[in-house]
Amino acid sequence: MVLMQKKQCLGNMILTKALIVYGTRFGATEMTSTEIAEVFQKEGLEVKVVNLKDEKVEDINNYDLIVVGSGIQMGKWTKEPKKFLKKYQKELTKKKVALFVSCGSAQPLPEDEKSSEEIENTKRKYLNEKATEYNLQPIALGFFGGVYNFNRVSWLFKKFMSSIKPQLEAAGIPEKMPGLYDTRNIENIRAWAKEVVDLAQF
Repeated sequence: MVLMQKKQCLGNMILTKALIVYGTRFGATEMTSTEIAEVFQKEGLEVKVVNLKDEKVEDINNYDLIVVGSGIQMGKWTKEPKKFLKKYQKELTKKKVALFVSCGSAQPLPEDEKSSEEIENTKRKYLNEKATEYNLQPIALGFFGGVYNFNRVSWLFKKFMSSIKPQLEAAGIPEKMPGLYDTRNIENIRAWAKEVVDLAQF
């Protein structure tokens, strides 16, 4: 849990408290949530960050802005943020809400033949359709790269992913530690977080 305290008057509205909740499989969404929280702090917000696998959120009434993030594996959100959206569906329709996912498809590799249209369709599937499912109208949708962690997958899945590793290395994707490749664009994440704060003013 990260707790950062400060207040800032934004336009005609006092935006003071933000909640970031997430579900992660290999750590990308956790790291992205931390980046977003740091930007929020610099913008003067009090921020709480919650890994929904480790901690339950009992109440969201005191938060002005709520960000929900999930990792994607095999085309699905993690179960914890989905449960959060379902539990607080009614309350979230009255809040400033932003959604984001960490997904390898967001940062296609050079040898990946996905077209921009295919990437937009993937973004629509993971974000727009999820918002519609829970009757939400998010102020922003974030589609960020993911992390390939070959140390935390089964041998079968590792075999399935074996063709990806040479592509990651050829693309110059940094190996943060042996077997872990991070495809996220940190500057894009920070810019998105700043945009979320700006949009939440209105």
